[in-house]
Amino acid sequence: MATQTQDRSAFLTDVQTLRERARKSLGDGAVMPSYQGDVDKTIELLQTVVATEIVCTLRYQMHAIAADGITSKSVAAEFEEHAKSEHGHALMAANRIDQLGGVPDFDPKDLATRSATEYGEPGNLIEMIKQDLIAERLVIEHYQELIRYFGDNDPTTRIMLEHILADEEEHAADMHDLLVAHEGRPFLEA
Repeated sequence: MATQTQDRSAFLTDVQTLRERARKSLGDGAVMPSYQGDVDKTIELLQTVVATEIVCTLRYQMHAIAADGITSKSVAAEFEEHAKSEHGHALMAANRIDQLGGVPDFDPKDLATRSATEYGEPGNLIEMIKQDLIAERLVIEHYQELIRYFGDNDPTTRIMLEHILADEEEHAADMHDLLVAHEGRPFLEA
């Protein structure tokens, strides 16, 4: 029985060592010597998340304003709800960049070049829903890749992205449901 206890605790650092480490390098903020990721690469990748989420916020907001037609109010409300959610995602990623000692890049001239998604265009309701569904599907795949990249090397960033991914999957399902409701077909045409 004692062997099992020793085996389980063998990976744990003693409290005194942890206290000493915590007192060193106070200027590094939340980044501890035990951080296994590449801080600069993480910040660079999170800058793309910030840009992507801001572009998605702006696209959904534009679609909410541009929506017209017989069912436009309910669809516009859905677009507006998603815009707020995407804004929250951008802030989460920006705060993580700050925790890692970086400065989030909100410069409008750089957003489109760093974003994984496109801004889109106003148009008829169906086209706007399709633009948003395509963007959500792209973001889902992109964030899945980022989650695999961060793995156990940066669990905080991975968990944040897993939370965002769950929201993005819900957004994609919402857009798919709207598309089916308006077109009566369950899938996008190739």
